[in-house]
Amino acid sequence: MAVLVIAEHDNSNLKSSTLNTITAAKKLSDDIHLFILGSNIDELVNKSKDIHLLSKVIKCDNEKLKNFLPELSAPLISNLAENYSHILAPASTFGKNLLPRVSALLDITQISDIIDIVSNDTFVRPIYAGNAISQVQTNQKINLLTIRPTSFEKSEDSGGNASIEEIPFVDTDLKTIFINREVSKSDRPELGNARIVVSGGRGLENSDNFKLLYELADKLNAAVGASRAAVDSGYIGNEYQVGQTGKMVAPELYIAVGISGAIQHLAGMKESKVIVAINKDLEAPIFNVADYGLSSDLFQAIPEIIKELDLLNQIES
Repeated sequence: MAVLVIAEHDNSNLKSSTLNTITAAKKLSDDIHLFILGSNIDELVNKSKDIHLLSKVIKCDNEKLKNFLPELSAPLISNLAENYSHILAPASTFGKNLLPRVSALLDITQISDIIDIVSNDTFVRPIYAGNAISQVQTNQKINLLTIRPTSFEKSEDSGGNASIEEIPFVDTDLKTIFINREVSKSDRPELGNARIVVSGGRGLENSDNFKLLYELADKLNAAVGASRAAVDSGYIGNEYQVGQTGKMVAPELYIAVGISGAIQHLAGMKESKVIVAINKDLEAPIFNVADYGLSSDLFQAIPEIIKELDLLNQIES
């Protein structure tokens, strides 16, 4: 049977997490359908039909879907469910907010945070903050899966020629009202998609000292992240949190500055290709997962690194 992927997008562009989820869907079927719910999404749908692995793009366009209320989207998805063996969504805030509602409507158990697909009925997911890996087998007729984007490569967004099908919007009597969405804006790369991430922890001591991290990130064209300890201490906003209860990242280079390396933080970044840890505490757990470790006072080390990067840039120019 076909597999349905729920698209995460902003009404103009797909989020990269959708492309990762499409790659995961390829392990389940060659017949992959992408369901795009939103407002004024004609251009997005036309771009999406070029994605290499897709055979169909399903479109539901209505002004009421503009703000992605899951209470509106979930019934539309559940109405299509009988046509599919699997329904997938990214294990992002979007997917975690949406798919449990579909699960409740269909009375089907959801399997969350998939990092590998063994077969059509067997899936691998981390448990205990990533300290153990669980292999789950199911006999459900329809499987609802959230996919960890960092565990799968992005699908090619060109070379395809999927058909387009439009379905009607079915309104639902809601008590939920969309009021406002505050989105942080930055010239730096998006945390979940960045090639390089520079993260700070409680060792930075206060929010003013995060300026050091911003300067280093700008030199490297990197995204800025943080540990939960730094977020809880008010040094930086929670949208920067990396970890089990924050964002999962897997950049080519992850630089952990003043981060001890609690289990919950490691769960969100240990799939990074190269991990560099800077911490004056030699016993910090972060050194157990780091490829390179620097035992140094970060307030001395970071300015020196910035100085060396400036010198390197001068030589190259």
